[in-house]
Order: sequence, then structure tokens, then C-alpha cells
Amino acid sequence: MKHVRTLVLAGLVGAPLTLGGAARAEDGYPQPGYWQVTNVLAVIRKVELRCLVASEINKFMTGPSNRHYACTYPVRDVGNGRINLKGSCTTKAGQVANISAAGTYSLASFRLKGTLSTRIAGIPISGEVMTDARRLAGICPPTALRSDEARRVLGASDAPPL
Repeated sequence: MKHVRTLVLAGLVGAPLTLGGAARAEDGYPQPGYWQVTNVLAVIRKVELRCLVASEINKFMTGPSNRHYACTYPVRDVGNGRINLKGSCTTKAGQVANISAAGTYSLASFRLKGTLSTRIAGIPISGEVMTDARRLAGICPPTALRSDEARRVLGASDAPPL
């Protein structure tokens, strides 16, 4: 079960938010800055205070993935404050989880609820996952978590560019 939890949180919601460019305020997409991100899988709840740059927010919304998992989303509808994703994530070892997720977003929030299904040793396993994120500020405190991408984009700054 730990393997499934890791696959889902990393593949669906744990990756740091592509619409062909940076998210813009006039599009209504969540804005870069200091965010509280809560990920839930069954009874496991993880809360992080993160500094997110525009490219990370776009990844959250349109194709959650990370360096440990290859995820594809043949169904990817994002617009008018709504998100609908259907696809799968595959580990380097070949473990596949099918993912379906839907949610909403605004300039200062993002909420995605989903289900996953996979097989481990031939046994079907499924579960529900959720990401609930809210923007706390436009400036990130020095203590905020930063991905490699956020460190590259921000440099010495604590104010992510829009």
C-alpha cells in the first residue's frame, strides 16, 4: 500500500502546478507565491508550505508528474475555473496506476479530487486522493519549501514573477 500511496501523491498531486506559457491573472489561473498545499490519501494527510512559481502551478493543473513517475493525461480539460484529468502514471519499474481527477481553481486556490486504480501482485487496489491548496501571500518567506525549479526561477528573490 505504501507503494500505491507514493505513486499517487507523487504522480497526481505531490509534484511541484502546460498551457503553453505562464499562468496569467486575467485567465483566472492560480498565481505564483507562497502556498499551503494539503495532500490527502485515505487517512494520510500531508501539509506543506511551499513557494510555487508559475510553471509549477501549470504542472499541478494540467499534468501532475515528477522525476520519479512518467504521467500522461489523454483527457486534459482546464478552463473557466474547472479541471478534469484522466490518465495514468508509470513508475520506473513499470507499475501503472490509472488516475481520474476533477477540481476547481481560482487566483488563490486549487482543489483537485481524484481516484486511482492499480494492481499489486495481481490484486486490484483503488483509492481516493485530494489536493487542496490556497495562496497565502505573493512573497515567500525564506523558510518556504522550494523545488529545484523554484530556486532556479527565484534566484535570490522571494517574490515569484507572474
